[in-house]
Amino acid sequence: MSTFIIHTHQRLQEWVAEEKGYYAAEGLTDYVLAANDLGMDRSTAPRSERGLEYGAYESYEKGRAATVSCACHWTVNMAASAEHGMLYGDAYSVSPGGIFVPPEFPIHRIEDLAGVPIQVGYHSGSHYTAIQALEASLPPEDMNVVFGGPPDERLAAMIERRAEAACVFGVQYYVLEQLGFRKILDTTFVIAGMVAKDANLDDVRKYYAALRRAQADIDFEHQKYLHYYLRELPERFHQLIDVRAFGPGERLVFEPYSKSVYDRTHAWVEERELFDLDKVGHGAFEKAVVTL
Repeated sequence: MSTFIIHTHQRLQEWVAEEKGYYAAEGLTDYVLAANDLGMDRSTAPRSERGLEYGAYESYEKGRAATVSCACHWTVNMAASAEHGMLYGDAYSVSPGGIFVPPEFPIHRIEDLAGVPIQVGYHSGSHYTAIQALEASLPPEDMNVVFGGPPDERLAAMIERRAEAACVFGVQYYVLEQLGFRKILDTTFVIAGMVAKDANLDDVRKYYAALRRAQADIDFEHQKYLHYYLRELPERFHQLIDVRAFGPGERLVFEPYSKSVYDRTHAWVEERELFDLDKVGHGAFEKAVVTL
């Protein structure tokens, strides 16, 4: 039996499940927790005038080395439809997110973001959620998303004032908030699980059962587990922050990711022409989504 490889997502649930022994209690013993590695070589990753064009979708297209991982539901939806894995349909999660600017910048309203380059991750949650949030208030010609790389790189760009604005979520959201950056727009969004096509589905069931137990612990007393954020943030940020003041972050919801949501999400991405036609994927819900 092969080792069950879990990609953490800069959240608390996987670490709490390990601390509490929930994986073993559910019968999952041969597993390893690994960083949410996108497998990106920045020296060879494609670039355009808008930035680094490699993100969560490309990591699945390339073949992510994980039995189970997660990303925004837009990317997992599209990747599963293109047969790069299977979307886990029995749960999803919701993460706090927002578009932030440095406190000294003269940007205070959504309208002030017109034309401002907003760093996002290409084909990643911050990309889609920024568009979703901005288009409710700004015309398309005023939205200027640029590709600043993975979450930690966008965080560094903001702290070092190399970015005028950035869309961040989860732990990076808490960092910018604590450092006094101004949130202009909330971009809370849904995250979905991705299961490798050769995964042992009984092990997948055990994994999610362990996370369900961990989520209850976080709901009732998240302060006990906030130190795990330091495992998910590069050490260069540790001296700048106090994780004891952070919130619980991404929350797992054990409700179905339904066919109507799957179809609506896929149509949303296609309507905005965010993917080349050869990468759109047309896998039906019944083939792209696994339920246990």
